[in-house]
Amino acid sequence: MLPVMIAAMTLLMLIGIPVAVAIGLASLIGIGGFTTLPLVVLPQQAYVALDKFPLAAIPFFILAGNLMTAGGISRRLVELVESCVYSIRGGILLTCVFTALIFGAVSGSSVATTLAIGAVLIPAMVRRGYPVGFAAALQATAAELSVLIPPSIPMIIYGLAADVSVGDLFLAGTGPGILVAVALSAFALFYSRRKGFVELRDEARPPFLPALKGAGLALMMPVIVLGGIYGGVFTPTEASVIAVGYSLLVSLVYREIDLRGFGDVIKRSAISSAIVMFIVSMAGIFSFALTRAGIPAAIGAWIVESFTSPISFLIAVNVFLFVLGMFIETSAAIVVLGPILAPVAVHYGIDPVHFGIIMIFNLAMGMITPPLGVNLFAACAVANIGIEKMIPYLLPLVGLILICLGFVTFVPAISLFLIG
Repeated sequence: MLPVMIAAMTLLMLIGIPVAVAIGLASLIGIGGFTTLPLVVLPQQAYVALDKFPLAAIPFFILAGNLMTAGGISRRLVELVESCVYSIRGGILLTCVFTALIFGAVSGSSVATTLAIGAVLIPAMVRRGYPVGFAAALQATAAELSVLIPPSIPMIIYGLAADVSVGDLFLAGTGPGILVAVALSAFALFYSRRKGFVELRDEARPPFLPALKGAGLALMMPVIVLGGIYGGVFTPTEASVIAVGYSLLVSLVYREIDLRGFGDVIKRSAISSAIVMFIVSMAGIFSFALTRAGIPAAIGAWIVESFTSPISFLIAVNVFLFVLGMFIETSAAIVVLGPILAPVAVHYGIDPVHFGIIMIFNLAMGMITPPLGVNLFAACAVANIGIEKMIPYLLPLVGLILICLGFVTFVPAISLFLIG
């Protein structure tokens, strides 16, 4: 059953069928061809997969991020970070990384970060004398921070799939996010100097206090949302609604979004939310089919017999997830694999929150690796270049992220130091 379902799903995706549809059709083949269950279980299980209150946080966080993006927050954050690092040679590279870090705490979406911040910074980096391929590759890689820094949509999905506290996952993502930001910043400065890139400056340094005043309201959103969650004031789902209300208020204060723009934000948020929910529902059917056939238990038993130590298990899982992330959408992979791999990780004595961060970090690398790296295509669209111009600069950045993943995998304190 499992080989047939995987082969069907792979074939469908290779011929251009959308991921969610491919997963749903593979589930239909598995249930219809290998069980006696009536096909009515397909819509039933799709509903069951979505009938979870915490999932309501996803559309609200998406809407909050889109409101902030349309409200001019990306430009204000760029000016604030630029005012802090302007005096450093290569300061525009640091601006790229740390603006992505901050914006990730606002939007929770790596593609949104690539588009919003990249629209400002990729042209700015090119004007400063950096190759357009390097600028696009750095922006696409830095945008991955949005998946690690809370609020992160993959963290919400993993929390539901593996029955792990979403609040703990939000806390656990902070350390890896900061690690990647610092590593990217140091590497960007070193690499640009080694390659002899000369930064040209034709703009004055943005004044700090006006920049702080302009971005101050936006900077308060992650403080309010995360502070409320960890202070016990509201749940992550309730926090998503607070985030929408606050984002709408900030957009009105900034006065950069009109009624027509607000309608576009609602439309874009609805489409993005529907895509995520459709993937979750189809992956839920797929997971049900596997569970009904006893496949997760069989895979878990095989893993326990095949790998004798937590280290060998983690190495094997990282290799598997890295390859899988190149071809499968992150949310779908989490829904299907989270319930299978998380119990096995616990068997090896690995904290399920720590394992969740490893899984999310690894699968998110698919966003910056061909052939389906969505961040790469977003950066290419902003920079108006082909992906081949990014590849020479992208390879060392991917290598750096892999090194960071190694530290996060084998040094649990990086993820867990804020928990308990």
